[in-house]
Parts: sequence; structure tokens; C-alpha cells
Amino acid sequence: MPQFPSRRGLLFGTAAVSAGTLLVGCTSNDTGDKAAADKQPAADDKPGKEVTIGFAGPQADHGWLNAINDNAKSRAERYEDVTLEITEGSNDTAQQIGQIETLINKKVDVLVVLPADGKALTQVGLKAMRAGIPVVNLDRIFNSPQAYRCWIGGDNYGMGLNAGHYIGEKLKSKSDARVIELAGLDNLELTKQRTQGFDDALKNYPNIKKVARQAAEFTVESGQAKMAQLLQAQSKFDALWNHDDDQGVGALRAIEQAGRDDFLMVGGAGALSAFQAIEKDDGVLKATVLYPPTMAASAIDLARALGQSKGIGGLAEFEIPSSLTLYSAVVDKDNVDQYMSTGFK
Repeated sequence: MPQFPSRRGLLFGTAAVSAGTLLVGCTSNDTGDKAAADKQPAADDKPGKEVTIGFAGPQADHGWLNAINDNAKSRAERYEDVTLEITEGSNDTAQQIGQIETLINKKVDVLVVLPADGKALTQVGLKAMRAGIPVVNLDRIFNSPQAYRCWIGGDNYGMGLNAGHYIGEKLKSKSDARVIELAGLDNLELTKQRTQGFDDALKNYPNIKKVARQAAEFTVESGQAKMAQLLQAQSKFDALWNHDDDQGVGALRAIEQAGRDDFLMVGGAGALSAFQAIEKDDGVLKATVLYPPTMAASAIDLARALGQSKGIGGLAEFEIPSSLTLYSAVVDKDNVDQYMSTGFK
């Protein structure tokens, strides 16, 4: 993943909103490649005030980011009262700022922004808010809460925590268990958060020791290269946590080339390829921890509600919340059918 989130609108953590509050939970068993948001009934389908939503995100150069765009588009299409103005997206902050300013000048009703760099785009978020355009800040958070009306995103610490607990439970009866970690980009705060959650979870299992950690770059190529290094350095271990399913494709190639099958692997994010491997259950990949791109569908719902001056069905308040943190569910062979339609390519 390129500069990834400070990291479907469908399932929420207990610290935010319960499943089904904003949208209907993802329970489809359809394995097609259409966005999960297109498979689920939208919240409050009854047409209301016409709302134009401007959507600006980074360049879709990663499976997760492409799924973000797909979910936003698909969700907007469900509403006959929503017009979606979507930018090309860019990883260049100046270019993305220009794209957002164009949307501001078009006087869209609401903005949904997944910034390439939250800090760098804070000022344009403030500009929109001061112009009377409410902003839904998606995932990578702006530096100031004044730059957005609502933030919605994933739980990076929770990803690590749940991955660690899953591995811990699998290895709790094994003495002197050894685990390794294939992280993402180490210069990103999200990577640090994921590692911290993982390490905190492992503290509950005194029989488990993390013996190696290698940072990759959220790409297939880096996953393969860094995993090969880990395998060469560690002749024996019991479990691997990989932060990202895209780089996990490369990691699995390295594992296959090395002829290793003596450990279990847990992935991260929720790619379709990971779900399919988990369902097949003939390799080391046994589970993945979600970082759901369907948060973009939820962002469209929130933007529509803002544009129509509505709250969220299932909550007593007249206004939408100021923040929503999604839950990092663990998907394994016992529940993979439930989540298959949410997998991204």
C-alpha cells in the first residue's frame, strides 16, 4: 500500500456503532467481483433531498484503494437522490489539493476525502468546512478536527491486537512457540500501531516469543523479497502475521518456493485472494484480519445524511456521530463465506 491509512460501512466496532446501525451487515455468500456495497440494501433507500457528493482520494495504485473507489461509486449508485463527483485521485498532495479545490468551487453539498497525506491536506479540509461544505474524512485523518465534520476509518491497533489474539489462541498449548511478523512501511504511523497491537496481544501468552520482524512496502514484490529473507533467517517458527494481503501474495510465493508448510499464517486487510485461500484451506494461510474498504460505502451514506440533515437510523441522536471506528474482524474458514463478497482484488 502506498502511504496507507491512519488505518463494510457494514460492520462497526463496539466502541463506535453496532452492526446494522448505519448499514445492513455483510452477510452475502455471493462470490462475484462486484463491490460489496452494491450487494447490500442501502440505509434509508427512500428518496429525499438531492445531494451532490464530491469524492477525492489518492491514486488507486493498490487493491485496497481501488476497492475504496469501487465501494464509493457503487454505493452512490444505489441512491437516486445522490450525484457523485469523483476525482481521478493522486498521490501528489498538491494535485489532490487542486482536485478538492475544484470540487469546492463547484459548490458540492458534501465532500468525502481520503487524503494521500492527512497532515498535508488539513488546510484544504478547513477551507471546505469554512465554505460551508461539510467534510467526511475517510481513514487517513486530518491534523485538526475542525477540518472535518465526521471521520470514519479502520482500526490499525485493533488489527494487530486481533491478529495476535488469534495466533495466541492457536498456539497457547505449545511450549516455546515462536512467531514472526511481516510488517508494512515502517515510516507510517499505521504500521507502528499494527505492530504495537500485535505485541500487546502476545503479552497475554507467555509461552510465545516474537523472534523476528521484517518491514515490507505493501507490494507483492516487497512481500516476496522480505519473506524470502525471513524464511532464510528463521529455520523454525510456528506462526506469521503479515500486515497486508497484497504483499501477502508475494509472501505466499516465497513460502511456496521455499517448500515451507510448518507454520500458520494470518494476513491483513481482506483481499479476495486471501479469502479464497482460506476457504480452500490447503496452505499456510489460515486467517486474515479485516481493514474493510467498504468504509467508503459508509462514507457515502454519512455524506448523504449530512446533505439531507439526517441522523443515522438506529441511533436516537438527530445528528451523525463525529467519528466511526470500524472493527477489525478475524476471518477464517469458519466464517469466510460470510465475508467473501467484501473481498477486494
